[in-house]
Amino acid sequence: MAEEPCRHRGRHRARRGTGVRAGLVESAPNTRRIGMRALAFLFAALVSFTAVAQPWPQKPVKFIVPFPPGGATDIAARLVGEQLTRIWGQSVIVENRGGAGGGVGAAEAARAAPDGYTLFFPSGSVMTANQYVYASLNYDPEKDFAPVTVVVSGPQVLVVQASLPYRTVKDLLDAARAQPGKLTFGSAGIGSQTHLAVENLLYQAKLDAVHVPYKGEGPGLASLVAGEITFMMTNVAAAMVHINSGRLRALGVTSRDEIPQLPGVPPIGKTLKGFENSGWFGIVAPSGTPKDVIAKVYRDTKKALEDTHLKARLYAQGLFPVANTPQEMAKAMKEETALWRTVVRERNIHVK
Repeated sequence: MAEEPCRHRGRHRARRGTGVRAGLVESAPNTRRIGMRALAFLFAALVSFTAVAQPWPQKPVKFIVPFPPGGATDIAARLVGEQLTRIWGQSVIVENRGGAGGGVGAAEAARAAPDGYTLFFPSGSVMTANQYVYASLNYDPEKDFAPVTVVVSGPQVLVVQASLPYRTVKDLLDAARAQPGKLTFGSAGIGSQTHLAVENLLYQAKLDAVHVPYKGEGPGLASLVAGEITFMMTNVAAAMVHINSGRLRALGVTSRDEIPQLPGVPPIGKTLKGFENSGWFGIVAPSGTPKDVIAKVYRDTKKALEDTHLKARLYAQGLFPVANTPQEMAKAMKEETALWRTVVRERNIHVK
């Protein structure tokens, strides 16, 4: 009887010991599950961090150009895109979406995901003048896009048919003053940069002439060469072949200074004080595009435009590198928008 308590205590201790070991064994799967969940969480976090940290771009970048192939905007986008392809190690694909004076391409670009993989490459008029020229737009130049950089400027040249008696800008303006509403001028279409440049000239000179819109610069230049219209503002590259052949005469350029492609052809501003009307082509991004992506596109575009070979190819097209900052582009667009608001209203330029 005296030993009974000891046996009970032993059994009790054994049971207690067995219980502890069982508890350890039973809790092991829970511990493993917790550990696996923690590892899974850490892995997911690492993958997420890696995805965010990956340098942009990780795939091809698309430039939407709101005009058909072959025009100045398209040429600028393709030339700069080639150099950016080398810098980024990713293809830059130019996609032409013409129509409605650039409005079709602008609307498509505005709807694109703001991830930097779709960028808009417009002319200045699409971003500053269209909102006043067109009765309605399906994009908002200010709200739908973030400025990146003005890539190039493109001065235009004022040309007349070589058989006409006008040899200077003053000759042409004097003729327009002597024959109000009689002289005719062509353009690439209502609201195009070639149209707006002439309207700005007439507005500042307080003169009138009859606008004859064409479907592109080519048909307009053909009519000018044929003597069907009096004068035209056109991009330098498009006019050079006709100027060099003697079919057209260059009277002046819209830039502040002379340009190397047309030595001896003076700026129009020397005759009409303060006149300057160079077109431009640039890059904007859908609103909401990360600021670091915008900054990289700006920096790399600036770097691309420092390439000597690219500069030479741009000069051959009458285009001059700019590469201003996003802030400078925003300021320039604001100032130009104010100019076109006035010119469009005063000259009664409208597309319904």
